[in-house]
Amino acid sequence: MELEKEKIIKIVEKTNLKHIAIIMDGNRRWAKEHFLPSISGHKKGVEALKKTARACDDFKIKYLTLYAFSTENWNRKKEEVDFLMELLASTLKSELKELNENNVKMNFIGNLSRLNTNLQKILEESRKTTENNTGVTLTVAINYGSRDEITNAVKNIIKDKIKPEDVDQKLISNYLYTKGLPDPDLLIRTSGEKRISNYLLWQIAYSEIYSTNVYWPEFDKNHLKDAIYEFANRQRRWGR
Repeated sequence: MELEKEKIIKIVEKTNLKHIAIIMDGNRRWAKEHFLPSISGHKKGVEALKKTARACDDFKIKYLTLYAFSTENWNRKKEEVDFLMELLASTLKSELKELNENNVKMNFIGNLSRLNTNLQKILEESRKTTENNTGVTLTVAINYGSRDEITNAVKNIIKDKIKPEDVDQKLISNYLYTKGLPDPDLLIRTSGEKRISNYLLWQIAYSEIYSTNVYWPEFDKNHLKDAIYEFANRQRRWGR
């Protein structure tokens, strides 16, 4: 097992795989297939999140960005939305000490102003507590939508009175929620779906995309290894 871990680390280093982004899809379908309520799928999804974060640390992957709640998810039933927000808050409170001890740096992107005040405080506490850590940067996208992000960036560029001739790709990137993060090298989507769902549209311009039929609650270290092996067999062309 240790030999395979070293093999994966060598692949990560050789391919310069720094940043993995994941669309965590399939919680509700997993629950339905197991004759359970949706909330059971979301709870199981948290376990998969923790496993994946630990695996990224083991494999020396520096950045992991997860799509937790989209701007469109507000259209779900209020009971489910309320549960998801409470699950996020309770998970961060219960896991923060361990995350900090494991040198994880927490980061949050999206329009966080719409979240309730208590959750905003928990997010900020998590960010501040771990801001000096040097391990995996775990970014959680909450109330995130890429179109909303780009629209917000344009508004702020106008607000800051940037001259048109000074607007370039680097400047736009610095106005996005992901400022300071490298673009994802690999985008993983679980549950077999093959769409981007308004996620990191600007940032994944040249990312490799990997789709697996595995539902997110079942995703684990072995599935992450499969994605990394697949990535290693791709030839990145960067638009050439």
